[in-house]
Amino acid sequence: MDISPVSKEPQDWPTGRLLSAVTRRIEREWNAHLDTWELNHASMPVLMHLLAGPRTQRELARESNVTEQTMSRIVARLERSGYVVREHDATDRRRRAVSITDAGRGAAFASARPRPAEELSTRGLTPEQITTLREILITMIEAHPRPGED
Repeated sequence: MDISPVSKEPQDWPTGRLLSAVTRRIEREWNAHLDTWELNHASMPVLMHLLAGPRTQRELARESNVTEQTMSRIVARLERSGYVVREHDATDRRRRAVSITDAGRGAAFASARPRPAEELSTRGLTPEQITTLREILITMIEAHPRPGED
């Protein structure tokens, strides 16, 4: 097998390029699905975190593994959609807590149904291949900890 980064044939691509290409394609389709609720791959997990209760933007950024600046943009978008509100923290008026609205709760539950995500992620695979893929991905996740984790 000749591994060539310039080849148009996927079987010739390095593994990293294959992972990147399939991830981008699935992400594009997933974002199109989430657009039904004016969400995307970055904003949807924020709603999931907020289902457990209000959070500061700093907490949401840490839980989502993004910068505070990125989280500020995500929260602003969710606020424009009517899915979250920012309110002064009752215990510290300098802090603002982000809370999910009823509309946000509805969008979170509707968009989080597992079947569409699973179908996008495993299209073209047999049940046996899906099992193998999951085992490989779990191994890879464990071998590549998040920044800041040991």
